[in-house]
Amino acid sequence: MSSPDKAELLHRMGCEAVIDRKAENFQFWKNAHEQDESEWRRFGTRIRDLVGEDPDIVFEHPGRQTMGASVFAAKRGGVIVTCAATSRYMIEYDNRHLWMKLKQIVSSHFANYAEAWQMNRLIDKGAIQPILSAVYDLEEVGEAALQVHHNLHEGKLGVLCLADAEGLGISDPEKRDRIGEDKISLFRRHAESLT
Repeated sequence: MSSPDKAELLHRMGCEAVIDRKAENFQFWKNAHEQDESEWRRFGTRIRDLVGEDPDIVFEHPGRQTMGASVFAAKRGGVIVTCAATSRYMIEYDNRHLWMKLKQIVSSHFANYAEAWQMNRLIDKGAIQPILSAVYDLEEVGEAALQVHHNLHEGKLGVLCLADAEGLGISDPEKRDRIGEDKISLFRRHAESLT
């Protein structure tokens, strides 16, 4: 997390512990070629100060910029889940912190058919919410793809494929409440409040 606005948003979403890397000036790289393990240690200490222990699972999204810190911060026997590489895909980390502490790196790239069905079921129950930051008309799908390609969005982007306007997908008010439209639109309302 890297801004006061994002920290506030995460708190509003229910996150109890948030670290703003920019505000706390974490510098995981000394220069373009050398990482700074002392910063990993400071980061790990900060996590333990907030939650009392190292995390069992670390979701690693940025890639090169933060992978070394993520591997370091995970608990002994923990898992680092890599699901993207917004700060470049050629990653580096100190392998001793992986193998000597019995950690694992696993990858995730969305879902197969059964997992997608299960995700839709959880959305329908209101157990999880696909947090939208913007919705595009089908004619604007190129712009949506550009936003994702350049990492200019927060949350998910929606594209209206078979609808003339937003709000036509769920006509049952109870289901709309169960799914949590207010939660789904949190990123979007946050972005609009900044403009």
